[in-house]
Amino acid sequence: MKLREFAKQLGLSPTTVSRALSGYPEVSEVTRARVAEEAVRLGYRPNVNAVRLKTGRAGAIGVVMGRAGEFHFAEFMAGMAERLLTEDTDILVIPMADPDHNDEMQLYRRLVESQRVDAIIVHSPRPNDERIALLHKLGMPFLVHGRSDIDVPHAWLDIDNEGAVRRATSHLIDLGHTRIAMINGRPGATYALHRDKGYREALQSRGIELDPQLIASGNFTDELGFRFARSLLEQANPPTAIVAGSMMTALGVYRAVRSLGLQVGREVSVIAHDDVFPYLTADNMAPSLSATRSSMRAAGTRCADLVLQLVSGRSPLDIHELWPVELILRESTAPVQR
Repeated sequence: MKLREFAKQLGLSPTTVSRALSGYPEVSEVTRARVAEEAVRLGYRPNVNAVRLKTGRAGAIGVVMGRAGEFHFAEFMAGMAERLLTEDTDILVIPMADPDHNDEMQLYRRLVESQRVDAIIVHSPRPNDERIALLHKLGMPFLVHGRSDIDVPHAWLDIDNEGAVRRATSHLIDLGHTRIAMINGRPGATYALHRDKGYREALQSRGIELDPQLIASGNFTDELGFRFARSLLEQANPPTAIVAGSMMTALGVYRAVRSLGLQVGREVSVIAHDDVFPYLTADNMAPSLSATRSSMRAAGTRCADLVLQLVSGRSPLDIHELWPVELILRESTAPVQR
């Protein structure tokens, strides 16, 4: 059905129908609701190419995908897809093999200049992130999944990483642990710095001296979790508890503990951050895993929603969301053995 035919059935002008479907404020809410309801009933959908030609929009959101954190990225993208399903908006994924060996800034510049996207989502920001400065300079709407300390106005959505690790570490201290190791995320990322701060503050507030030998950092993988945990547990004065940065890391920690003939929840307590993977649940691990929890999929859904708002004209200064993180205690954490 074409626009003119649809408008004729409603007894309205094509211009009014077009403006109603586009959400123009000069069209009354009653008319907009009526047009939307009839569009669903009659199966009318605006011609996507015509709409894009008229609005000057590409109808896509750009996301750069690095090689690290594939599982987290997949969950985030699933959340985005759920939100954009009815928006006639696509997701353009740009692969980046390794930010240490590719001109990352040139990749973002090329993405903007291609005019293939209306906005970009920036992942894993750094404290002084040049990508944010570049996108602001180029006038490209963008949302940061995370936060940055850079003095450039930007929209962002983040979870309370600092508070999450502070609570997790404090819980272990409450159980009598003083030798607490932390396996953090990629060095230099803002979220990892925030987690490090929460860890240190929890120890300091209880008078426990920080031991740098109990801190490890790297991508969230089962293999690195295993290697880091083995190294930590083979020290002369090993930790009695480990804070793991992700569920994938926790899998490796569990393997390392068992490979040394120890038991999780007895000789070694483990707590992790859970991004709520549908295929890896803290409840089903043996023993069940204590965790701080915040859904990566929900973050993807909300980020897509906020990007749509940016494209529609909302100021990035109005979009600053810090999500609290839930602490769920299960069998993997227990009082220290004396």
